[in-house]
Amino acid sequence: MTQRTLGITILALLFLGAVAIPFTGNGYILSLFYTSALFTGLAYGWNIISGYAGYLSFGQITFFGIGAYIVAIGTTRFHAPWYLCALVAGVFCAALAVPMGWLMLRLKGPFFALGMLGLAQSLRISTDLIPWTGGADGIYLPPGSNGVQVYYWTLAVLILAIVLTATIDRNAFGLRLRALREDERAAGTLGVDTTTTKVKAFILSAIIPALLGGGYAWYLTYVEPSSIYSTEIELQTVAMAILGGMGTLWGPFVGGILMSQISQALSTKFPQTHLMIFGALVVALLLALPRGIVPTVVDKLQGKRKPPEPEPAPLAQTEVVT
Repeated sequence: MTQRTLGITILALLFLGAVAIPFTGNGYILSLFYTSALFTGLAYGWNIISGYAGYLSFGQITFFGIGAYIVAIGTTRFHAPWYLCALVAGVFCAALAVPMGWLMLRLKGPFFALGMLGLAQSLRISTDLIPWTGGADGIYLPPGSNGVQVYYWTLAVLILAIVLTATIDRNAFGLRLRALREDERAAGTLGVDTTTTKVKAFILSAIIPALLGGGYAWYLTYVEPSSIYSTEIELQTVAMAILGGMGTLWGPFVGGILMSQISQALSTKFPQTHLMIFGALVVALLLALPRGIVPTVVDKLQGKRKPPEPEPAPLAQTEVVT
């Protein structure tokens, strides 16, 4: 069995196990798996613009919040089905990401990261002041939320994110993104349309959190600015993607599943100090695995499979004839 076949088999088994979770009838387990799928999907969305393109973002929560509010407003004011509102949120955020990406991606390095963080916080404050968003009081969604429906929705979005990332990882668009990450100026001189490539990546990275945010609003049945535009959600997503391995296909999956479960366990056992413990754990893992879990494991496996280098032949001894 080849490595690729083995990976696909393991992924299929994990998918079948995830599909069967609602049939256990255990609401707590369903909640745990929903949280893992949610954060893993967010990590995949963040990984496109930050892992592959190299633009470290602290503002993808913007699209997550917009998706949540579109579902909240659509279901309360227009009585539309939540999943249709979530699809509208994905299309809306894709359209919004075009001018936003064209503007924000002119910033580089820490300026882009801080600019996106400032954008998210500005939107949170604006939401507080707009009456039809409920302001600081938020919006209560209509009763009838179904956790199983949202779980399957989130699982479907996660699969979409994995397939999208796999496509990017193996085609020319992914190569252009890697070229931007390594040296944007050099990529431009080699014929890469840097602006178009960056904006496309930004659009793709906006769709995933928008779809997930729509499901999250229906899952909670209540949205308000502080919890939806949450810096905690953003930072946990970034930490999961980095720890798993930025710019890799399976890094967000490993980091999202592992760290979301650890975060849930810590919040249950240490409700007052779980963020401090989680932060210390992240720092320790980054010091031990600076490149992330997946790249480190791959390097170890490749190192074991690499045949030993032959010893250099001894220098031929020549006799000196006198």
